[in-house]
Amino acid sequence: MFFKPGKTWIAAACAALTATAISLPAAAQQQKSVAVTSIVEHPALDAVRDGVKEALAKAGYVDGQNFRWQYQTAQGNVGTAGQIARKFVGDQPDAIVAISTPSAQALLAATKTIPIVFSAVTDPVAGQLTASWNASGTNVTGVSNALDLNRQIDMIQRILPQAKRVGIVYNPGEANSASVIKQFRELLPQRGMTLVEAAAPRSVDVATSARSLLGKVDLFYTNNDNAVMSAYESIVKVANDAKVPLLSADTDSVKRGAVAAYGIDYHELGLQTGEMVVRVLKGDKPGDIKPELGSRLRLFVNTGAAARQGVKLPDDLVKSAQLVIP
Repeated sequence: MFFKPGKTWIAAACAALTATAISLPAAAQQQKSVAVTSIVEHPALDAVRDGVKEALAKAGYVDGQNFRWQYQTAQGNVGTAGQIARKFVGDQPDAIVAISTPSAQALLAATKTIPIVFSAVTDPVAGQLTASWNASGTNVTGVSNALDLNRQIDMIQRILPQAKRVGIVYNPGEANSASVIKQFRELLPQRGMTLVEAAAPRSVDVATSARSLLGKVDLFYTNNDNAVMSAYESIVKVANDAKVPLLSADTDSVKRGAVAAYGIDYHELGLQTGEMVVRVLKGDKPGDIKPELGSRLRLFVNTGAAARQGVKLPDDLVKSAQLVIP
């Protein structure tokens, strides 16, 4: 015999299913997917990635349960970034997170429809990701790690008031770095200082380029250049050996051997980016969301690195720091 449900039983079952659906979190009622890519792995970009995933989890998007997360890095290779972009576009996720300018540029070349949320991009306009800092009207939005460079110069002069020559190693092919260099060329002379540059197109060039500046600079300063960040220990060694102070825009660099940094908390930047991705997953169009700046700056100092590089940090500076590494 077969059970033949009556109308009353069917109505009750439908009501129960409806109640269950209503009780489920919004994120659990529909499977979503997000693909994430970065140009290279280093602590700052890794912190962004982890912050994005944490923000998604807080919003109810849990990988392996109601949500699919995938991540790939290009290992510093722009060609690989293009391959990853095309692969992700073929997967048709609900949103793609691009950590760094090269990754975002590769994705924008691959799709004009799938939502792209960039992060750790210093200048999305110079990088040709958006036409302005207003809502783009396209499939792109995101969170920038741009800093007020006057405040960076304030930090330099507070720590090294006699310094006149600022040495920067950077990849001239990276739009972020080119934008920072252009601004420093204009701002430093206004503060009685000059910029001394050394190009490092690849991570393996960083140490050689840093050594080429010895005798020409009073300090090294590093921005959020991915080639430099992925080989940071090599520039730290040059600074330690030559006793040339190394200052940075990247707080994670202080843990790796820089004397000080006043910059973005990259985990917080990832959380902020993840919150924007959640908006997209819930239906907001990226073209309607204005790009944002990282909202939290922190001062980190490394007193041990200062001693190794011949720097006496002001006591009030150390006391004001959010993190002091001995």
